[in-house]
Amino acid sequence: MSTLIVTGGAGFIGSNFVRHVLETTTHSVVNLDLLTYAGNRESLAGLAADRHLFVQGDICDTALVRRLLDEHRPDGLVHFAAESHVDRSIDDPGAFIRTNVVGTQSLLDAALDYWKGGAHEFRFVHVSTDEVYGSLKAGEPEFTEQHRYAPNSPYAASKAAADHLARAWQRTYGLPVMITNCSNNYGPFQFPEKLIPLMLINALEGERLPVYGDGQQRRDWLFVTDHCRAILRVLEDGAPGRVYNIGGNAEMANLDVVDLLCDLLDERVPGTRPRRELIEYVTDRPGHDRRYAINAERIRGELGWTPSVDFAQGLAETVDWYLANRDWWQRIRDGRYRSERLGIARA
Repeated sequence: MSTLIVTGGAGFIGSNFVRHVLETTTHSVVNLDLLTYAGNRESLAGLAADRHLFVQGDICDTALVRRLLDEHRPDGLVHFAAESHVDRSIDDPGAFIRTNVVGTQSLLDAALDYWKGGAHEFRFVHVSTDEVYGSLKAGEPEFTEQHRYAPNSPYAASKAAADHLARAWQRTYGLPVMITNCSNNYGPFQFPEKLIPLMLINALEGERLPVYGDGQQRRDWLFVTDHCRAILRVLEDGAPGRVYNIGGNAEMANLDVVDLLCDLLDERVPGTRPRRELIEYVTDRPGHDRRYAINAERIRGELGWTPSVDFAQGLAETVDWYLANRDWWQRIRDGRYRSERLGIARA
């Protein structure tokens, strides 16, 4: 049995990855998360205490990261921790630079010293986004790993900078780093500010469904468990220095996603009127990218990974999860989940 350090493991994708690792492997996990607004200890409920250690701490705290590496001697580090919401990055870009750029450099520095100190089997996966590539026009080919970087939001720019640091630490120092760039994730435990859970919860509660612009922005949707499977494959067998794009083969317009969500809810929880009537078009976000689409041929050909959940199935499972776990998201909506942090000593 080996140990992994997972950063940001109380967030949406990170918590799903921790669960996936504990359910499908014999690895133990040291979970480092600062518990900012989107980190939630309740997303980790029920995990085996003998294989999962939670540490509340900051990835910018290089001394802490060094201590965790020295104490637990992990074989891998999977780096999810990031500020990730574009709207928030427009309002406060400095927070994104600190966490996504400085925090990544802090981890790379600590990991490099650990690896050079004799941990030669150690591997580092830097988890990034397709937003670093910018926006595609209708009909343009999907993003490949050779696509030029052209980030258009402070969030995307901060992730692009982190990607470049990860690449440089591998090329300059030899640190075994792999980079993944994924499309839009969805599924259980997603913070309610993102499109699918926001629209789902608003529709359940009879609130308006604000759609940016004309709603024709197109995204490739990836079920979170499929993403976790892909990251684990990269950690196990990815080539150091390699970039792997991860997509769900499910490109859809935002408005079509909202329409489908409304229909699924109307089938399961009928209301007094069709929920599509709650849709309202609002002023578009500044610099809103029009289209993302991922070509995932490399990870398919080299590592044998393909998505196993199509969008219709994954969205239905997501709706059912939110219906079955109302207390989880209601505690976020009313702020009760934050009380979990009061009993945790900072590392």
